[in-house]
Amino acid sequence: MTFGFASSSAASLSTSASAASASRLLEPAEWAAAGIPLLRNPREIVSGLHARHRPRPSMAVVAVLDPEERLCASASFIRRPAPADGWMFRNALLAQLRRIIPHDLRRRTPVRTAVLLYCREGEARWTEEDGAWMWGLRDACTLHGLRCGAYITLTGDGWQVLGEGRGGRHPNAHSEPESFAMSQVPPLPPRTGGPVSEVLRRAAAR
Repeated sequence: MTFGFASSSAASLSTSASAASASRLLEPAEWAAAGIPLLRNPREIVSGLHARHRPRPSMAVVAVLDPEERLCASASFIRRPAPADGWMFRNALLAQLRRIIPHDLRRRTPVRTAVLLYCREGEARWTEEDGAWMWGLRDACTLHGLRCGAYITLTGDGWQVLGEGRGGRHPNAHSEPESFAMSQVPPLPPRTGGPVSEVLRRAAAR
């Protein structure tokens, strides 16, 4: 009797843990229904971030835009080899946002918007890893007082704003950066992840 109860409890806990892990991702339909603001000129933003950070596969670039879609700050970091988990991605993005820009939690309504560009191998279509990044971006924005903006993938086929159906062939995951054209202000120096490695390491340990 005791053995059967323990086994049932273990199975229940295992199922609950799996369900919790699976819930930390957003399906394309959920993302599309979340009211993510559309970018006026996504190619310009993608080209600007590509020129500034020179992303390669497994690199994420998080950027904060003002209401006119001018760049306020940006940072890039390498995704550590670990199972895709929205909670871990959330922590990594939040650590970068805290490094590069003050929070807007005192505002009643978010003014600035965070967008995420993730460079990866594979096809341009949605993957569970993308879903985990979407979940992480949305949660990190909420915790930092920002609007959740576009999630953009950069693959060998080009770039794509997931949930919008907009994209292009250049730049792509293997192309050389184009000339900087995202804003008229001097480009901000790129910031690369430092503390994020420790954040991801702690998250993986949990």
